[in-house]
Amino acid sequence: MTSVEFHFNAADKLNYTCRLLRKANAKGSNVVVIAQQPLLSELDAALWSFDTLSFLPHCVAGGAADNVLTASPIVIADSTRLAPHADVLVNLSNTVPAGFERFERLIEVVSQDQQDRLVARQRWKHYADRGYSIDRKEVESKSA
Repeated sequence: MTSVEFHFNAADKLNYTCRLLRKANAKGSNVVVIAQQPLLSELDAALWSFDTLSFLPHCVAGGAADNVLTASPIVIADSTRLAPHADVLVNLSNTVPAGFERFERLIEVVSQDQQDRLVARQRWKHYADRGYSIDRKEVESKSA
């Protein structure tokens, strides 16, 4: 069964996600990040410039060739349908991602914004109602 984590109170959702992806990449994890526009494009741009000392290898699904998708440890997409692997799914959208249950781990990143917190509660209820054990983490403020 997919392990579900909620990372609450991210002051800067984009920066936190970049840090999370850097950590996952260092551990050798394959990650799919689900986001809608304009956040999808903002994350793509941020991953190119986030860390001046290293590069976070990634691609955007839908615009990348199949061999690039399969070789990329970080894939950014608007849905899980093009996901080439099923290790970790990071959800930055406001909805429960279709097909999340095929991933080993799901991470929901939630900002301090009230609306974001409200829709996160609905997703939490969705997972809990289906018997998923949920781990709650409080985000600590850190710089890149």
